[in-house]
Amino acid sequence: MGRTSRKRSKLARRMVAASAALVMGGGGLIAVNVYANAEDGVDQPPGRSAGESAGQRMSTIDCPDVGNQLREVPPEARGEVDGGLAELDSQITRAYERFTEAEDKESVLPPLEEQRRGTLGAIEEAVDRAGARPDDLADMAPCTLRASDQEREQPPQDGDQGQGDGQEGSGNGPVAADFVDIKTVRPDVQRPRDRRGASRGTFTTDCGRNENGKFNPDNVIAAPNVSNGAHHMHDYVGNQATDAFSGDDELAAGETTCRNRGDRSTYYWPVLRLQNGRDEDDAQADGGGKDQNVGEIQTPSAVTLTFVGNPRGKVVAMPRFLRIITGDAKAFTNGDANANASWSCTGFENRQLRDKYPICPEGSDVVRTFAFQSCWDGRNTDSANHRTHVAFADRRTGACPPGFRAIPQLVQRVVYDVPPGPGFAVDSFPEQLHKPVTDHGDFINVFDERLMKRVARCVNSGRRCT
Repeated sequence: MGRTSRKRSKLARRMVAASAALVMGGGGLIAVNVYANAEDGVDQPPGRSAGESAGQRMSTIDCPDVGNQLREVPPEARGEVDGGLAELDSQITRAYERFTEAEDKESVLPPLEEQRRGTLGAIEEAVDRAGARPDDLADMAPCTLRASDQEREQPPQDGDQGQGDGQEGSGNGPVAADFVDIKTVRPDVQRPRDRRGASRGTFTTDCGRNENGKFNPDNVIAAPNVSNGAHHMHDYVGNQATDAFSGDDELAAGETTCRNRGDRSTYYWPVLRLQNGRDEDDAQADGGGKDQNVGEIQTPSAVTLTFVGNPRGKVVAMPRFLRIITGDAKAFTNGDANANASWSCTGFENRQLRDKYPICPEGSDVVRTFAFQSCWDGRNTDSANHRTHVAFADRRTGACPPGFRAIPQLVQRVVYDVPPGPGFAVDSFPEQLHKPVTDHGDFINVFDERLMKRVARCVNSGRRCT
């Protein structure tokens, strides 16, 4: 995949500026197609299906997230279960493609449910063969249709030229209501007060900002051994051997972009694209245009990876090959129970947005911050749903849940120099409509054990180390 140019056409800048004017104009918020090709007009709203209420159009498919419910899966069944979960995601992706083209939107649901029942049955059989009693997953087969938040709040009127869920040719967002002027947001960042004995140090690792352009649509944590398991493109820094098929041995032997060669960790997150009507090199590829992720991929202007301490006490070293996913790539349909998106602008980082993209003033850059879980169960480097082996410390006190130990907390800060206005979005699963709340980060600890112990010592002693 080619590197992204930093140059912007005058036409693209006019498109972004026009979108910003619509959002910020005195006439109130209206739906605009911020994904529209800079050389084309905005699509007309699609026709409504018989199952849609007057004044409301269904925007996407909403299916129960089976992966979140699988708390206990025997190790010998993990491979088959992970493959089944990835197939469920692919089924939704294919159904969503039919959904965008169907006049009767509800017609996509019965065949999707039938496919899901078959795959869920196979998952149950795999768990049963491994000697565990599977949950009754069949109840999670049916899916529903839902409207976007924008449509629920502002039903389109007859003759409305806006598009409540519009992307050029696919209709999967984002919409104007997904953006907010950062200057209108009140400061809201609160941190637990440090107690006596807190670990106040930091360790910063410099792994670049993906200048070499390592991208793929895999997810080695959630969908190992499955190509295009994410259905959206990821930026990678650190370990260069990372793809869907990388095991611990491959990661341990991989090259790294980190300046400290003892850090071969994998750090990755969904790419951010500028919607300026230009096709990226992946316009016809999985994870890109084939999965309705379009536009120029933006190389971050800065990436900072810092490990920080705990406000209540000391931390222990992370185990090697610990895997952590923070945030939820399906938060738009799942709800925000696992959401952990943080959007802001340089100069305004005491104001963090969870479910909106920021419109930054001239001279200020867009910032994505990922504060990872900082408590570990003391035993496992992963779990069946990739969540229950780690936990967040209490937001008010900094205390870990009972049975969990504090570990150095990874805080990723990713900065982008993009034109002001609502002309960008992160990649997402197609049915997630590129909502900002779906932002997420992934981390695999491949620090040398000796170096990870040094990280813990630096954090515990209050020093600033690199």
